[in-house]
Amino acid sequence: MANSMRQRLADAALGRLLRQAPAVNDYTVATVHTRMRDGVVLLGDHFTPVTPRPRGTVLIRTPYGRGFPSSALNGRLFAARGYHVVIQSVRGTFGSGGRFEPMAQETADGHDTVVWLREQPWFDGRLATLGASYLGWAQWTMLQDPPPELRTAVVYVAPHDFREAVFGTGAFTVGDFLGWSDMIAHQEDGGLLRRAASGMSAQRRLRPALGGVPLPDAADPVLQGRAPWYREWLSHPDGDDPWWAPYRAGEALSRVDVPVLLISGWQDLFLDQTLQQYEALRARGVEVGLTVGPWTHLQIGLQGAAVVARESLAWLDQHMADGPPARTSPVRVFRTGERRWHRMAAWPPPSAPAVFQLHADHSLTLSATPPPAEPASSPRADQAAAQPLSAGDETLSFRYDPADPTPTAGGRTLTGSMGVKDNRSLEARPDVLVFTTDPLPTAVDVIGTPVLDLAVAVDPAHADVFVRLCDVDSHGRSRNFADRMLRLDPAVPVGEVQHLTLTLDPCFHRLAAGHRLRLQISGGSFPRFARNLGTPGAPAEAHTLWPQDHTVHCARSRLTLPVAATEGYSGPA
Repeated sequence: MANSMRQRLADAALGRLLRQAPAVNDYTVATVHTRMRDGVVLLGDHFTPVTPRPRGTVLIRTPYGRGFPSSALNGRLFAARGYHVVIQSVRGTFGSGGRFEPMAQETADGHDTVVWLREQPWFDGRLATLGASYLGWAQWTMLQDPPPELRTAVVYVAPHDFREAVFGTGAFTVGDFLGWSDMIAHQEDGGLLRRAASGMSAQRRLRPALGGVPLPDAADPVLQGRAPWYREWLSHPDGDDPWWAPYRAGEALSRVDVPVLLISGWQDLFLDQTLQQYEALRARGVEVGLTVGPWTHLQIGLQGAAVVARESLAWLDQHMADGPPARTSPVRVFRTGERRWHRMAAWPPPSAPAVFQLHADHSLTLSATPPPAEPASSPRADQAAAQPLSAGDETLSFRYDPADPTPTAGGRTLTGSMGVKDNRSLEARPDVLVFTTDPLPTAVDVIGTPVLDLAVAVDPAHADVFVRLCDVDSHGRSRNFADRMLRLDPAVPVGEVQHLTLTLDPCFHRLAAGHRLRLQISGGSFPRFARNLGTPGAPAEAHTLWPQDHTVHCARSRLTLPVAATEGYSGPA
């Protein structure tokens, strides 16, 4: 079906909103049916550019429907600029046959769709994949065995290892993945207004499911059997369980050899995995572009929409249609705190360690002592070891009560309006320790991954540690910019001091002169992460709550910030 005059006007308005050059051709839209190897038929929309010289085909596979906004931001935008676009509803969603099994089903279906593309008379052998979040996951599964027609991939805010996203901290990421499961369960209920109403009521409806135990039983009245995968995820907490194999597509990082554009946000749930993807591809010499903005997961499609559209189209034009270079530098990142974009040759640029010492008076002071050298055999990530006490060791303690859990206040999440928040109400709670510097005499640029070496003892042995860095301005507002959650090993004897090395979120943040750096230490962040109940039991079964006492040994705890060197980036972009 050809697009109408009304649609042309809407497309032109969207192009101006996204700061795109005017459309270069008309296009048509038709529904297509694609048969999988097991006979299941998937529905898709084919946007056909009306031009004698199309620029190739962009494949987008989604569980979220083919209508707005995907049809506008992806289908119509690219088709009006010369690309065939196929937006396909994955198995079990929006008219496509079969049963929806999130993440685990996409590898075979993606390849079967490429087989179908080869049979189409309009397919010229040039293929790109594109999409955000689940749509990016669908790309990584295909890239474990890249089709020969693939010219490039454009991946936004997407994981390559779903198990790590769910259980990577040791605690189940309950707020995000219960919320996502509820959204999927209701996304085809009625029209846009009804779905919007469901989304607005989600927080209220989900409250009993988040607060109840055991977790899957508490969710049953809300999910009503429409998201069976939620119980399955909770029933497999062990990372070595082969059940997770279909949920891991890390092999793609060693197989793909076409140019890849990665776009993420500093407050996106999958930021760490995006940077792992970048590092792995760059180490192999694969051409990779990286953009990281000041966005949460959802903001990339709202506040970040113009940047995403502009960079994606330029990347496609270069790698699909022999257009001019899409980027003046491989890396483009937004520095929070300064609120400016910067270009870089690579991430992260050079940095030097700045070490801060924790004190029992809640202060945080810059230390002249460099961080201790580690043995060659010592791991550097989230390690724990028993340590002897030293004479005069200063301590601070707090109690985490799962019946009144330390609440979430911002952070890297999938759903909801999190991201950067004022943490003052959180820091006023008795179950949160804070350590704060004096006002900084000069600006400090944190660039890379902060590390907290923390000496802590817990009672009982089942406990968590949540740590966070905040930027405290001259008005006392305390805004988060990096954090880390870790479920402790219950095999460590009760009360024994553990030395933890906690790697916090990657960040690019300026602490302005006169601002203060603040470190928080607490026993959880609920409902972002499932509460540690303080008692044994798998997440699918545990139901008994017990408070947990944490004792932090200040003199043997230190924070190391990677502070930017003066060279390594070309300046504002």
